[in-house]
Amino acid sequence: MSLLPVSGAALRSDARVRDAARDIGARYGVDYTDDAAVTELLAERRKALEAEQRRPAAWLGLLALMAGLFLPFGISMSPALDAHLFAVLGAAAALTVIGVALVVHARTQWKRALRNGPLAGYREVLGTARAHGIPLAHIPPWLEGRTTSGGGKGAAPIPTYPPVEPAPAAPAETATAPSATATASVPVPVPVPAKPWAVSRYEQTADEGGWHDEAGCLLILVGAGGVTWAVTVGTGVGYAALLLVPLAVWIWLAGHRQGREKEALREEARQYVKELEAAQAAGARVPELSPQLRELVDGHGH
Repeated sequence: MSLLPVSGAALRSDARVRDAARDIGARYGVDYTDDAAVTELLAERRKALEAEQRRPAAWLGLLALMAGLFLPFGISMSPALDAHLFAVLGAAAALTVIGVALVVHARTQWKRALRNGPLAGYREVLGTARAHGIPLAHIPPWLEGRTTSGGGKGAAPIPTYPPVEPAPAAPAETATAPSATATASVPVPVPVPAKPWAVSRYEQTADEGGWHDEAGCLLILVGAGGVTWAVTVGTGVGYAALLLVPLAVWIWLAGHRQGREKEALREEARQYVKELEAAQAAGARVPELSPQLRELVDGHGH
């Protein structure tokens, strides 16, 4: 998915936002109203941030920290370590300190790469657009330093500015009919694709279900336990638990059917997001997406 938080056309639709975006872009050397430039910037900076998280300092720090924390537990298992108790504890403390220092250093470098440079300017532009009433279709979690699931505030959230009053409407033309030049200069707004019923249904049901497999396995176990108890004790009452087996099969089949329906709805939602991408590229102002659609855009939809 290549849906941007906001299109350049939407930024240029308000002269105040357009001028602010260009002023911010002049400071960072990026034209934030150019969709192609912003797409390239986001792709390049995301790769750079992922590379920062994979630096040797981060992995070595985690390994040293784990070794320092678990080394003392090996004293009771190894007589050789127990014979050098103080040396082992000193080594554990040193590894813990080194590990913490490396992890903090890697985290600091990652935050610096996230908070500085063109990404900082882009977050300013997004905050300015939001303050002027321009909706943000979605904000990628990595852009704010949030977890992959999108939770938490993030290390670099979009700045919040006081809301700005809408721009005053242009005065009406005194002429009875607008001239051809004036008509040509007024851009025709690109419509946003209507949301199909299947997409709305997907938004309602995307977080439902997921319990059928667990419930079916539990019923099978209860049925097997009842039969075992009946055989062991010699009473026929336990055989009644066999009735739970057909119920478990029915639940599994219901879960399978629901899964197929949700997958079909998910494909409809993916197609709708692609239509929104095309509309945004044509200049449409895409409204804020629902959490379920944002997961598809961010690549976390199942």
